[in-house]
Amino acid sequence: MRASLALMLALLTLIPVVWMSMTAFKSRSDAVASPPKVVFDPTMEGFIGLLTKRRQLTDQQIEEYKQRDDLNWADEVMLERGQAIIGQSDYVKRLTNSLIIGIASTITSVGMGLLAAYAFSRFKIPGEGDLLFFILSTRMLPPVVVTIPIFLMYRELGLYDTHVGMVILYTAFNLSFSVWLLKGFIDEIPREYEEAALVDGYTRMQAFVKIVLPQAVTGIAATTVFCFIFAWNEYAFALMLTADNARTAPPSIPSVLGTGGIEWATIAAGSLGFLIPVVIVTFVLRKYLLRGVTFGAIRQG
Repeated sequence: MRASLALMLALLTLIPVVWMSMTAFKSRSDAVASPPKVVFDPTMEGFIGLLTKRRQLTDQQIEEYKQRDDLNWADEVMLERGQAIIGQSDYVKRLTNSLIIGIASTITSVGMGLLAAYAFSRFKIPGEGDLLFFILSTRMLPPVVVTIPIFLMYRELGLYDTHVGMVILYTAFNLSFSVWLLKGFIDEIPREYEEAALVDGYTRMQAFVKIVLPQAVTGIAATTVFCFIFAWNEYAFALMLTADNARTAPPSIPSVLGTGGIEWATIAAGSLGFLIPVVIVTFVLRKYLLRGVTFGAIRQG
């Protein structure tokens, strides 16, 4: 009974994803059809619109284009909409920026968080409770509250619209989460293992690398997934603190509005392409992610 209920809930949560995937392969007219079409002729129109810049043609220009023999299949698909491809869009660049910033900030925040968590777990630090609360409190501020001060600061420091600036920002916001989650995992590792290694002549760093790290792999992987998802999905900072050079994919997807109406198939294609890297990372590390999500419940049990 529980398994059936869980399966039903899982299928319900997949409906928006399935509908978005279907819309990505619909034509412009099928995407806005009422009632919505479940059965349709799939087309790559949305993906072509996502990856290209186009201009609207007049009736005379359309006839002239039809006479040309150098059109490829993508040109012909767009010509049916009365449009001509004039270049590549910035979507791939935005997606690449998301990957660079997401991966770099995740590695940095997890690395720094691991060292901080180890220090909080193994050493007596004056005011430890207050420090941990202060670190956590940095996540309590809504991004929109701190965006303007950070914007002014970044503009003075030359970090506005740079990859380095976004990596620093996402690292700062992910670090609190990283410290708290990893501290819980390291607390579970018995201190006796390290003490035995120190008695055998290991240095503190050698004991950390050879004893603590291998046993904290689950926590590191779970923290990596959460930090990457946050950096990948973040919208407010990316919208306010980037312009062209470092702009990521989330703020660029809603800008695909088209001429003469919203191009839902193109937006769905962009969302689908944006979703795939997160699905891959989550699927590869799914067993660690489950461990991270249920960590608190396990400890309390």
